[in-house]
Amino acid sequence: MKKLVALIVTTAATPAFAASGPFFSLRNTDFVVLLGFILFIGVLVKFGVPSMLTGMLDKRATDIRFELDEARALREEAQSVLASYERKQREVQEQADAIVKQAKLDADAAAEKAKDDLKTSIARRLASAQEQIASAEASAVREVRNTAVAVAIGAAQDVIAKSMTAAEANTLIDDAISEVSTKLH
Repeated sequence: MKKLVALIVTTAATPAFAASGPFFSLRNTDFVVLLGFILFIGVLVKFGVPSMLTGMLDKRATDIRFELDEARALREEAQSVLASYERKQREVQEQADAIVKQAKLDADAAAEKAKDDLKTSIARRLASAQEQIASAEASAVREVRNTAVAVAIGAAQDVIAKSMTAAEANTLIDDAISEVSTKLH
């Protein structure tokens, strides 16, 4: 049926009907060209060129379908790889955010510890300074007392030396010796 339709189509719209004179004559060039064309088509059909062409087209269609399937599979694989990388990127971003958050917490804790250490150090230094001040005050008071005692002893010595006689001094010395001997034994 296909062959008949092809023959009718090739002969129906040819310029052979526009030639003058009898159409079915070997002197009519249009008729000779038509016969050559029909003979050429017949030879092509005889040797199976249309089936070869359709086979080639079918093979090409199969190859194209295979390439499309392969491209589709590659696309799906690329999408899965992309999704995998996006997931890994999200995980890495989450880890980076967690690291930054932990670093901020550590820095805040270190700052608080440094503040506490500074307060402790200041308190320790203040206590040490207060101890030094108290020690200096005690030393100054001792020095003042010692000086006052020395001055009082010197004054008392002068007063006693001026008011005491030699006999009284000998009596005091004897009393002091006896007191020392009783305390030592």
